Amino acid sequence: MTARALLALSVLAASWALSGWVRRYALRRSMVDLPNPRGSHSTPTPRGGGLAIAVAGLSGLAIAGAAGWVPGRETAALVGGGVLVAAVGWADDRWNVSAGARLAVHLLAAGWALWWLGGFPALETGFGVVPLGAAGWAVALVGIAGATNIYNFMDGIDGLAGGEAVSVGLLGALLLLAGDHGDRAIVPLIIAAASAGFLIWNWAPARLFMGDVGSGLLGFLFGTLAVASENAGALPVLAWLVLFGVFAFDGTATLFRRFIRGEVWYQAHRSHAYQRAVQIGWTHARVSGAVLLLNLALAVLVWAGLRWPTLRFLSALMAFGGLALISWRVQRTWLARAS
Repeated sequence: MTARALLALSVLAASWALSGWVRRYALRRSMVDLPNPRGSHSTPTPRGGGLAIAVAGLSGLAIAGAAGWVPGRETAALVGGGVLVAAVGWADDRWNVSAGARLAVHLLAAGWALWWLGGFPALETGFGVVPLGAAGWAVALVGIAGATNIYNFMDGIDGLAGGEAVSVGLLGALLLLAGDHGDRAIVPLIIAAASAGFLIWNWAPARLFMGDVGSGLLGFLFGTLAVASENAGALPVLAWLVLFGVFAFDGTATLFRRFIRGEVWYQAHRSHAYQRAVQIGWTHARVSGAVLLLNLALAVLVWAGLRWPTLRFLSALMAFGGLALISWRVQRTWLARAS
């Protein structure tokens, strides 16, 4: 067993053990999500399990950086910004923090990460490299902060957010290995390992919820990883966006739809496509399992785009076109049954 694989397994074990501790702590401190009309659960469940992902995952990344497996500046971007996002998420899970304050910390964390990564100077599209210059900072700042919040929005049923992190992390690592960038696979592998330890407690029926401390952190880590990977000439941002497609599309489309309707965008609701799927009769496990299968299909499209760069943009269009069709079908079925 290689040292990197041993580190990943240690992170998984630590996350599993810490998740159990957080569950007991949450029950003692009454950190429990109660069933409500805007949620998708029927049983009171302790929250804050993402703290285990944060402690195990960020510690694993710090160790990988100290071992020289992750560039120092990238380690500082991921760990430093991750601590900020996890801290405000834990504060929100424990005492409640205003949406404005959380967003300010998310932007600060994104700015911290970009400072260490040297900004976001260019974007690979498959047709060539598009220089972004100073505008790249604004694009990446919004992108990382957006990923942080979209991941939080998509954490609404058992196993979904944890399963997304495990699958996208593992698939991203495999794609890096296939593209001769295996030296960079340790970051997504550690993210996947930390999430897998928690997922054991969170798969349906969940015994522990992730909370903002985990969902925000995972969005930040994947957003920062995508920028770092692009800057290093490894897996481009477009590839990560497609891998992250289920969350990116459902989260963004729902946010846009609620904004157009004049609804409070950051308020809890049940109008995501994955929530509609539960409302029409799918179990949490079935929806989360379907997302894992979709992620495999998206990974095939990413691989095709990497294998034949001229198809990269077409692969992205196919991915998001397919996701739009699935979302439309789910929403239409829900409307038919609700009317």
